[in-house]
Formats: sequence, C-alpha cells, structure tokens
Amino acid sequence: MSYARATSCASLDALSATSENDALIIICDSLDALPQAYAEQINTHAAIDSRVGKQPALLISEQAPGKRLIVTPTGPLGRDYDDVRRVFEAAKKGIAVAKEAGAIKPALYVHNIQQRPGYEFALEVAFLGANQALWQPLEAREYHGDAISALNTISLVGATDEQLKQVNAIAAGQYAARDLCGTEPERMAPPRFADYCVEAFAGTAVKVDVISDIATIDKEYPLLSTVARASYAVERHHPRVVKMAYVPEGNVERTLIFVGKGLVYDTGGADLKVGGFMAGMSRDKGGAASVAGFMKAVAEAQPKGVKVIAYLAVVRNSIGSDCFVPDEIITSREGIRVRIGNTDAEGRLAMGDLLSEAKEVAKGEVNPELFTVATLTGHAARAVGPYSAYIENGPARKVQLSQQLVEQGDLWADCAEVSRSRREDYDFVQPRTLADDVLSSNNAASAVTARGHQFPMAFLAIVGGLDKHGLDSEQPLPYVHMDIAGSGVEGGDWQHGKPTAATVASLFAKYCR
Repeated sequence: MSYARATSCASLDALSATSENDALIIICDSLDALPQAYAEQINTHAAIDSRVGKQPALLISEQAPGKRLIVTPTGPLGRDYDDVRRVFEAAKKGIAVAKEAGAIKPALYVHNIQQRPGYEFALEVAFLGANQALWQPLEAREYHGDAISALNTISLVGATDEQLKQVNAIAAGQYAARDLCGTEPERMAPPRFADYCVEAFAGTAVKVDVISDIATIDKEYPLLSTVARASYAVERHHPRVVKMAYVPEGNVERTLIFVGKGLVYDTGGADLKVGGFMAGMSRDKGGAASVAGFMKAVAEAQPKGVKVIAYLAVVRNSIGSDCFVPDEIITSREGIRVRIGNTDAEGRLAMGDLLSEAKEVAKGEVNPELFTVATLTGHAARAVGPYSAYIENGPARKVQLSQQLVEQGDLWADCAEVSRSRREDYDFVQPRTLADDVLSSNNAASAVTARGHQFPMAFLAIVGGLDKHGLDSEQPLPYVHMDIAGSGVEGGDWQHGKPTAATVASLFAKYCR
C-alpha cells in the first residue's frame, strides 16, 4: 500500500529552503497569530491578495522548503457547532495544492489549534485528512501505477514518536478500508476481497482464515447462504467468510468482536433496485471494509491488553433464477425461523449467523464487547446525515459504550450519533404467524419507515441470540450496531465519492491508544 507515511520534523526552525522537504503547509484559524518566522511575509501577501486567509494560498517563500509556502485557513473554530473536521478539511485542501504545485515531501504544521478543547489531536487529524485527499482507487493505481499518489511521506512538525506510531497505524487501516470499500465489484468480488485481506495481513500479528467451501457456508451460515444463492451460478462471485484474530502479548483485559457487512454488490435481489438506485452498490461492503481497516490499524500498532476478533460476511446479492424471494422462511444458525420481508434488506441476513457465532465466542472471552458494522440503511443517512449511527443494547448503554466512541470520534474527525433501541423496534420484527419467529424487514424503503435504522438492530439481536444476553440475563453482553450508511463515503455520493473509512479512527482512539 502506498499511503503517505508520517515522519518527524522537530520544529519550524528545522525547516528551510535547503531541507529535504519541498513545501510547508501551515494550517491556522486566522491570520491574527501566525508563526513569527512567516508572519510578515504572509501578511504582506494578504494585503494585496484578499484570498489569503480565506482559502488555501500558495506563496513563493525563500525561507520555506522548496520555496513553497501554503497557508490553509480552517475558518472559525470556537462556535458551538465547530469541530476538528475544520482542520481535517483544511488539510485536504492544503495537500491538494501542494501536490498540484509539484511537492512530493511536504511538511505539515498546525498552528495554535491543539490548545483548544476538542482540538487536542489536530495535528494527527490534519495528517489523516491529507491522506484522505491523496487516496486514489485501487483500480486507478493498478492501471497508472502508484506514482499517481505522488507523495510518500508527510513531515509532521512537532510530532512525537508515539504520535507518529499511532497516526501511521490509523492511516494504514483507513487506506485498507478505502481500498476494500471503494473498488469496483469484479476487482473486489468475494474471492478477491478475501485475497486482499490475506495479502494485507501477511507477516503481521493478525491471523486470517478464509472459508470458501460452499457446503460449509450452507451448513454453518444459512442466512448468508440464502443471500448468496443466486451468485452460486458464477464461480468468481462465490461468497467468502473471512475471519481475523489478533491476540496481544501478555494478559488480555478486553475482547472486541466485530461482524462486518461485505456486500460486494447489492442488486437488491428479487426486490431489484430500480430508477438508478443500483449505482454505487459496490460500496455496500463498507462495513466489512472498515472492520478490516481497524484490524489493519491493530496489526500496525499491536496494542497491549486488547484481543480483537473479526468476522466478515463477503457476498454478492445477485439477481437470477435461484435468488431468494420475499415470503421465504429460512432457519438461521441460532435456530430462528426468519421470514423474508424484502430481499433488499440482505445485509442483516448476511451478518446474522456470524453474529450468532460471535456471541458464542464472546461468552468465553474476557470482558467482551460485540459490534456489527454495516452500510445498512438509507434511514441512517436520512436521520443523521453524514454521521455514523450507533444503536446499542442495554449492557452497552449501561457502560455508555456508544457515547465514549462518539466522544473519541469528535476528537478524531470520525463523528457519530447515538440512537436508542426501543420496544417498538422489537415489535416491528415480531412474527405475524406461527410459521416463523421473526420478520427480516417490511417491504418499504427504510428511509420512509419509522425507526428504519433502529429496528434492524432488534432483528440482529434476535437472530444473533443477543436478546438473551441483555441486562436481565445471567451473562449480559454489550453490543453496538454501527450503521455507516450516512458516513461511509464523502458527500453521500455512493458511486463516485471517496470512502471515508468511518469508525476506524474512533475505535482505534478508544481501544488502542
């Protein structure tokens, strides 16, 4: 992978026109308190060019490395609704200017921002923003070569060795997540998705196991098998279950178990997506991609005390003569009879049996916490916009698990909001006849369904057996469903927007720092 790695630069004084860097990007909130070494020059330019301080500006500077000085303003930071994404976005703009100007080894300096509450990690966030801007799709890199990314390193002025280690781990994870999410459906068909994972973790502390045998998948994961059924006619579309595990050196103090939705393409199945809504559905694997990305960050950082297990449901929801249809009743791994309400509600089916297995594993682990991560519902995007939506069960709510993740996300430009799981959600999926135990969904679009992103968590809890591990049980298991349908790609553009690797930074910040 060819993402730009963070390197150290002790101070602004260490930079000069003759240093190994070839540009300096200064991120600041205003021109009122600029670094002394460049203040006079910047203000002189601002006097004749009113764009300076309002948008990214490239100045010729005899003092700056490569004679390139790029001033990138964040705009106001102190209003009630401002957050560190102002820095993230400023860095994206600044690095784009640097690249277009021909720089290949820029230095990045965040001036007088880290002292503000909520901006303590502004330098790290700026670096992650720069990498978001620099990422190019895997297919493009394979065709044009890695040179299209151009930058291999970014020097972070004032960063410590520990900061560099952590931010490089996050960047590695986000890069892998973007690749897995953002690659077209043939290049990242289930077998090739699995191959990418095997290659990405080769020689690391994360062990990868891939289940490819169809008979095994049919037996062990009948709901996933149902989703995949129409894809069996095409061998290159056959499903994969990818399992990953990281076991730290020394004592395990906490165990994280993830299930990721990896729909490499979602046609909607028999409930076919029409009217142009199928475009972009190669990104419906964003949940599994983000889980794999977090595992990559874990592999790079190798945190102590935290064991991490991940199950990825990698499958294609194809249309064909053998596709599953509404009204079918499928018996899950947990023994739950699931009546299919809509074949376009396939992600919860693909994850359900894996969550059941994860629950069984969790019962024997130290301080387990379970997560499902998925680009699951249009309702999440409608309800919370460009944020992730976290829906938690009682044990997770008791320890404020989602709220802690939200607070970390606010510090790392990986923002989310918390939703509650309510009795109406369980009522919504209750069986209508004695022939079945649970309904997978209604037959309307989630975006126009009341509580359209909350009730799927109730379904997942039931088919995963977690409804028996609530606060009133002998063994409560904290569980959070993370719906990233609104946050998974930039601007909500599922066909063309860059994947964001949502949840990777906040999970890393909570569990691995």
